[in-house]
Amino acid sequence: MKAALLRAFGAPLTWEEVQTPVPGPNDVLIQVMACGTDGTDLKLLEGFGYRPELPFIMGHEPAGLVAQVGDSVRDFQVGDRVISYNFFHCGRCHNCRRGREQICPHLDRILGVRGVPGGYADYLCIPARQAVPIPSEIPWEDAAVLCDAGCTAFHAVDRARVKLGETVVIFGVGGVGSFAVQFAKLAGARVIAIEQSANKVHWAESLGVDVALDASVVDVSKEIQHLTNDWGVDCVIDIVGREETLTLGVNVLCNGGRLVIVGYTPDSYSLSGKHFAQNELEVIGTRCGRRRDLDQAAQLLAQGKVRSIVTERYPLKDVNAAHQRLQSGEVLGRLVLDIPQQPSSTAS
Repeated sequence: MKAALLRAFGAPLTWEEVQTPVPGPNDVLIQVMACGTDGTDLKLLEGFGYRPELPFIMGHEPAGLVAQVGDSVRDFQVGDRVISYNFFHCGRCHNCRRGREQICPHLDRILGVRGVPGGYADYLCIPARQAVPIPSEIPWEDAAVLCDAGCTAFHAVDRARVKLGETVVIFGVGGVGSFAVQFAKLAGARVIAIEQSANKVHWAESLGVDVALDASVVDVSKEIQHLTNDWGVDCVIDIVGREETLTLGVNVLCNGGRLVIVGYTPDSYSLSGKHFAQNELEVIGTRCGRRRDLDQAAQLLAQGKVRSIVTERYPLKDVNAAHQRLQSGEVLGRLVLDIPQQPSSTAS
């Protein structure tokens, strides 16, 4: 099969012929039809955050058809449409047993990120327990981005405890943010999106936010105070994770407000204990999502309650050009790789 291999950090991927994986008794072999790409992949390319053993096949947002099943697999058959739950958890620890498998302390493998080859290839092989069926109503490209963007956004809004009538600020309306603003609106919140360009502000508005602010031309703090009658917002969901956004996020919270940290960078941030204590502020971390978050995000997309966030598509063989496009910061929503390039997005 063909695959795009990461052979050296900081270098382009190489397009090569590699051996097709052979499923074990409890595995499924998936013919990859589409795979999303995002900031996690850009970090992997540079060896930041995760450093898989090289050579490695990236791609943590795959969608495809079951091509072969292991002898012991009973829940799937050839031709099933599936996506992947990417965290390989133990299933036995306290966190796994209470449904928080994405923070399993024994989690040592993440598909397309560490230890398990991902979807930048014609085929991938995963344990059947990691495969998630997807409704036929969801096109391949939209199914793919559920694996990370959809799952992460749903979990972040759930962790944020967004309620009807609250005002929520969301920093960054890229892939995860494009879903997050829609999930927050479904929860009944007034949503203020913060971006850095006119194009991305218009994109956020198209997704149904109540207000979109361009941080490059307005004083965001003053605008939010004006929009909330100097009260502040109930919740900030920071998908950027830079020191400046974290600082601004804390400053616009009302008393009792919640700062939810989704994105991360090499930046660190010092918190004022007095400010947090006296105003009863909360800091909430959130990591990707649980399998049930992925299931629920898929159902909402299939039901038409949230819209597609895919705006650009490249064939897998052009993955390096896709990464350059992503690095430009100009992609709206999500960019997806077609594997192979499909004449119709709903083709099976």
